[in-house]
Amino acid sequence: MRKSLVQGIWLSSGVAATLPLGMVSCMVGPEYVEPVAPIQQSWDLKDPSLVRGSKSKVDLEWWKQFNDVQLNQLVESAYSENLTLRTAALRILESRAILGIAHGNLYPQGQALSGDVLALRAPGGAGQDLVSTSFGFDAAWELDFWGKFRKSIDSADASLLADVADFDDILTSLTAEVATTYVNVRTIEERIELARKNAELQEESLKIVELQFEAGTVTELDVLQAKTLLTNTQSQIPRFQATLYKLHNALSVLLAKDADSIRQMLRGGKGIPQAPIKVAVGVPAELLRRRPDIRRAEMLAVAQSAQIGIAKADLYPSFTLVGFLGTSATDLAGASLGDAFDSDNVGYTFGPTFRWNILNYGRIKNSVRVQDARFEQTITAYQNTVLNAAREVEDGMTGFVHTKKEAEFLRLGVESSKRSTEISMIQYKDGLTDYQRVLDSIRSLTQRQDQYASVKGTIATDFIAMYKALGGGWEMRDREDALPPEIREKMKQRTDWGRFLDLPEPIQVSEATSKG
Repeated sequence: MRKSLVQGIWLSSGVAATLPLGMVSCMVGPEYVEPVAPIQQSWDLKDPSLVRGSKSKVDLEWWKQFNDVQLNQLVESAYSENLTLRTAALRILESRAILGIAHGNLYPQGQALSGDVLALRAPGGAGQDLVSTSFGFDAAWELDFWGKFRKSIDSADASLLADVADFDDILTSLTAEVATTYVNVRTIEERIELARKNAELQEESLKIVELQFEAGTVTELDVLQAKTLLTNTQSQIPRFQATLYKLHNALSVLLAKDADSIRQMLRGGKGIPQAPIKVAVGVPAELLRRRPDIRRAEMLAVAQSAQIGIAKADLYPSFTLVGFLGTSATDLAGASLGDAFDSDNVGYTFGPTFRWNILNYGRIKNSVRVQDARFEQTITAYQNTVLNAAREVEDGMTGFVHTKKEAEFLRLGVESSKRSTEISMIQYKDGLTDYQRVLDSIRSLTQRQDQYASVKGTIATDFIAMYKALGGGWEMRDREDALPPEIREKMKQRTDWGRFLDLPEPIQVSEATSKG
């Protein structure tokens, strides 16, 4: 995979092969070696709902497993409108331009055409005015004898791939955040609806108690307890509504729309999205190819590895070809400015030069050590990213599996609480029990229903967290879509971007490298 880094980018097609053999025969600095990834062979958690193995492909469009049309629309809208994602796409363009600069350094770095027409007079105004003219072209070409410029291309290549992976990572996180926020919206809406229904039930209970109090069959204590329970339930509704408003605002930022538009989009929902019964999780080794943050961490290590070679090149002499071709003429002593282009007035210089910082070895060696220490940091960061990725998947699977089990117990608890409330009300009306038993039953039902709704939302968000950890979703998107046509058109009018804004080569790069 490392050898394909330069070849995979659209601008890296065989440039080194066009240079003389003697100029590319030496390369200082280490060859990048793919670091050992501390990844396990299989997932620890064993559960029949988690399908694993080489034949269980992770669903790339995992959010569609919820079968929620509104969620699908929100995800599509976020892809085209999210401003953070758009910024990441612009960073890819920036890196492509930087890569072009690195390629340009393989060719003569100094190229200048100069000329002047000067009028001169001696001090004091004595003598004859003199007019002179000169034209010239000079160039300097530092040969890439030690591979410094080719290492720079390797580093820029890897940096571009790191920015592509960063885009994919932001895309993965964006999908998960939109889906999670949507699930939280539906969960809060259900909790609000449950609180209202329970408040209605408690109001009916309060009316019964008030009638019995007026009849003198119960004390005022029963009335006060019924009112306390009712007001506690009613107090939850404003808190839930405030949370819902904040979630709408969060979606408005993710989709770059105003909150009113978000509320319009969310009308007529089907409740809390339900995760599928079985989920394909694949095997841990797939994370190395699929997780964008892992690919980004490795590309940063590749880029930094090349920096060691760039720093080491300063330990050796640099060789430069310099040249100048020019002409000059004056009108002194009857001469003519038109003689500037006579062969007798044409001159040139040409030849090799070298420069060797022989007295700066201490500073240069320390510079190499700096780059090497930074490289080792990137390797350590890569390994840590792999470990964290595996932990996130395990955490997501554990949360998903055990929360589903919790939800089943709560569902049974809700059914029992409903029946208990019905029986206690009947017995209370018949005078077989006191009102405290009714209060306890209603309070238990209210709590169990709210907990069950909350846990149903948690199942969905754990499902989302698990797929985010697995790294699926970024493969389905064209990165060019992140820049709307009007943005590309403005950039073309402002600056000559050439083919940069037209061709989708970075997509091919990531696809090639993701296959290893």
